[in-house]
Amino acid sequence: MRAFIFPGQGSQSVGMGKGLADASPHARAAFEEVDEALGERLSRLMWEGPEEELTLTTNAQPAIMAVGIACLRVLENEAGVRLADKAAFVAGHSLGEYTALCAAGSLGLADTARLLRLRGTAMQAAVPPGVGAMAALLGLDFETVTAIAAEAAQGQVCAAANDNATGQVVVSGHVEAVARAMNLAKTKGARHSVLLPVSAPFHCPLMQPAADAVAEALAKAPLAAPTVPLVANVTAAPVTDTDEIRRLLVEQVCGTVRWRESVLTMAALGVTGFVELGGKVLGPMIRRITPDVPTITAADMPGVEAIAAAIA
Repeated sequence: MRAFIFPGQGSQSVGMGKGLADASPHARAAFEEVDEALGERLSRLMWEGPEEELTLTTNAQPAIMAVGIACLRVLENEAGVRLADKAAFVAGHSLGEYTALCAAGSLGLADTARLLRLRGTAMQAAVPPGVGAMAALLGLDFETVTAIAAEAAQGQVCAAANDNATGQVVVSGHVEAVARAMNLAKTKGARHSVLLPVSAPFHCPLMQPAADAVAEALAKAPLAAPTVPLVANVTAAPVTDTDEIRRLLVEQVCGTVRWRESVLTMAALGVTGFVELGGKVLGPMIRRITPDVPTITAADMPGVEAIAAAIA
């Protein structure tokens, strides 16, 4: 039993998806559909840069999704590996949740691209530059980091934003509060604290304006039940009901990405292998969470071919 999983922001790089488009008409058609939905050549930015423009949240989110769906299109149309036949669950890290829903037939590709463009733009605009920050606190468990964030807030916002893996938890909030959390983490035995190179403090209450914008957009978006259950970020539990999915996608903007728990949930429900499409960032996390459950990854044509050979 497998789960198909999709990465979040940070897996973008100049040249992403170019080899897929060159090698496969189905991948090329996916990128063209995203370009048309956005009314611009996002694919050119993906393939030629500049990197600083690609890294902007408003561009990175639909770009990462496009590569994941292009990989899936090649698998399904050229290798005959259909997600509905091979996957028991889908899941994605933050924006990857939208890719997962698109992959499972819940959202159309054009709608997914437009939603992620809006989401990325709204998240970028929610907090003025320099006001917020995010930091990874390494070597501490989620409960300890949650307590550190509460102590560090001191009237500001500081929250555990991403529970990525065992000993890898990210805090998000006002820049001063995040700095206090990093200092507190040292006293609690953290192995290391790293300020993340992000443009806004994602997955904390400062993102409420973005959550409101996402809620308005999702209310109008056509959403079908996914062909396989989505394991949601904010509950770490399977969901198929469309109204519930809409609600959880809105909550996710300000809520904690419970990735570690999501992986444990899928393993407990019988998943014996993960297939990561569109990046190679979730595999290392999963190895820290469930070392005995293998992950195969693909973000290019050789990776897709290897997956097809492994699970056909």
